[in-house]
Amino acid sequence: MAETRLIQGRYQLLDLIGRGGMGEVWRARDESLGRQVAVKCLKPLGPQQDRSFTRVLRERFRREARVAASLQHRGVTVVHDFGESEGVLYLVMELLEGRNLSQLLEDNRQHPLPVPDVVDIAEQVADALGYTHQQGIVHRDLKPANIMRLPDGTVKICDFGIARLGHDIGFSSRLTGTGVAMGTPHYMSPEQISGGDVDHRSDLYSLGCVLYEIATGAPPFDQEDAWGVLVGHRDTAPEPLRTHRADLPGFFDRVVLDLLAKTPDGRPADAGDLRQRIAVGRTGGQTQVPAGGRVVLAPPVPVPVPLPVTLPATREPRLPAWTRNMTTGHKAVGAAPPGPAPVDHTAGLTGTWTTGTQARALSGVFPPAGTARPTPSPELLSTLASRHSAGLNLARLGHWAEAGEVHRSVAATREQALGPDHPDTLASRYEVGFTLSRTGQAAEALREFGTVADGRERVLGPDHPETLAARQETAYVLGQLGRHFEAHQVYAAVLASRERTMGPDHPDTLRCRHNLAFNLGRLGRLEDAYRVAREVAEARSRLLGAAHPDTLVTRYEVAYTLGRLDRWGEALQTYDDVARARAVALGADHPDTLAARYEIGISLGRLGRSAEALELYRVLVEDRTRVSGPEDPETLRARHGLGVNLGRTARWEEALAEAREVCALRERTLGPDHPDTLVSRREIAVGLGWLGRWADALTDYRKVADARERVLGADHPDTLAGRNDQAHCLEQLGRDVEAVELYR
Repeated sequence: MAETRLIQGRYQLLDLIGRGGMGEVWRARDESLGRQVAVKCLKPLGPQQDRSFTRVLRERFRREARVAASLQHRGVTVVHDFGESEGVLYLVMELLEGRNLSQLLEDNRQHPLPVPDVVDIAEQVADALGYTHQQGIVHRDLKPANIMRLPDGTVKICDFGIARLGHDIGFSSRLTGTGVAMGTPHYMSPEQISGGDVDHRSDLYSLGCVLYEIATGAPPFDQEDAWGVLVGHRDTAPEPLRTHRADLPGFFDRVVLDLLAKTPDGRPADAGDLRQRIAVGRTGGQTQVPAGGRVVLAPPVPVPVPLPVTLPATREPRLPAWTRNMTTGHKAVGAAPPGPAPVDHTAGLTGTWTTGTQARALSGVFPPAGTARPTPSPELLSTLASRHSAGLNLARLGHWAEAGEVHRSVAATREQALGPDHPDTLASRYEVGFTLSRTGQAAEALREFGTVADGRERVLGPDHPETLAARQETAYVLGQLGRHFEAHQVYAAVLASRERTMGPDHPDTLRCRHNLAFNLGRLGRLEDAYRVAREVAEARSRLLGAAHPDTLVTRYEVAYTLGRLDRWGEALQTYDDVARARAVALGADHPDTLAARYEIGISLGRLGRSAEALELYRVLVEDRTRVSGPEDPETLRARHGLGVNLGRTARWEEALAEAREVCALRERTLGPDHPDTLVSRREIAVGLGWLGRWADALTDYRKVADARERVLGADHPDTLAGRNDQAHCLEQLGRDVEAVELYR
């Protein structure tokens, strides 16, 4: 598109505003009318693209563009023109100078917006929705990134009718990255999540989520786990806004809670009703609606639900019906979606054209000419996309094995229907690799990620973000296999590509540098690891804020490396800062907050402050038990720390009893040869030794060493350490000849 710089002999492209997985947005000049406009361009649909698919996409694009162009309201982005030029579908829209609500929250360091601004935005959006709903149009993707506030205070809704293009054609949005951060449906109504009929009241629910966030600083169901967000939308009553922010007016609290009713009938009847309630409330009047004053709407516009499609039988577990057709999307705050960053944040159109799976499907490679492959139906593709989403949510719940079964089944069907190098096939294989790496099958995961990376390089190019994501996962798995030098080489190559194509401060670049720092530590290059981690922490603090979770993850790594450098005082201070910040940002009971508190205990013990460590672990055990249960691995890890510090304060009988209880629980829940179980068994031996019971201690030391040799091999450092413990115990028993043999 950038080569011609001119579309239809009329629209001169001037500079790039933003780029997404599906296309680009350009600032352009309309040569006929002499005005500046914004032009959205889909990527060219090459000759390899399936003709039937392309024809359906073009027709759907034209239909949706006509819908958007028919809307004429102050609060809706104006569409001037649309068409196709040299295989590129384009849309010409008014050029907006301003910030979307997501950006306004980020500008405000994730603090809520001023009350007058929140109420004004609510009233303007309600007015715009009232108009569009009268036209029988439902947005279906209302979120902070799709609502612009201009310098003069005007609020405009963007991407009307266009956001549903990809969904209607049978693809769902999917955000890929390093396997950490997926989008969550923070603004979706319960009926959208369930795949049921959607009308104008679904937009009202989404607006309620948006207003809740800009008024309080967080969406109503702000869980890190997407499954938790879905359950919140479906089952959980939102907390009143004034519990988070007391200065909000009471009428506004009631209005937003009504918008968030679980059933459409519980919400305001329409956007006109909503606007009147806001207008009356802001002027201090009553909320009753004058007789006959409500806007009369056109009949609700349902969203068609794809018919069931018979697929090959799989071992996929049955999922709740309400997860059917689930799609995902970003909440306003948090990491940006992967891909090149927008060139200009101060002007242009907001929202994405289409993303994720839609983009991969459109850029896919189909069989060579002459190779017969039946054209997959949109219904089949939609069903596969839904099952792919179900697999993702199983993984978010920690059900890695079940998720792997789902993704393997979807990958096999996609390969048959679309081809082995189609981006959707590769996306499923990527998730197969991810589940393998999380279930201890690192060698198999390495092969899978290697295949995905090679395929993506052929289809998308070596520097494409998704190619780099697969390469980065190969590095991670190499680290799991202890092949840290090879992992370092891959991380370094990926980092060089990310810095060249995205810039040094892009979130994906910083994530790669973070992983590089981690791997440097595992190579024993502690000073280099500390330097890189500190640089990443400083960059993330500058770009995201000192309390952002990504910043705190890297500061946690800085503290860990400081400890390995034996700089325990600095490590303790850093861990303490991280724990305090996480308690504020994530909550006192969040797993990351509790993990930082555990490391504080380690640091205190290393500094000889065992009495303080002991008290810290007592409280931590109580909190872990309350949050996760008495047999959770992290609860047992905290109990292990408690036992160690009981020993350091010379309370060896108590330490021995604690070690035995923890070892028994770990053996039952993790297995007798699990590393954590063996660490507890060694702690039993340590306690027995301090109590002078060396013969009993020898039995446990030998069990630990034998198990490690069986699992890790005779030459593994942990096995050798176990044999060293055994030899020391033999010395204490006066069996020097046997001890010497072991030392040899």
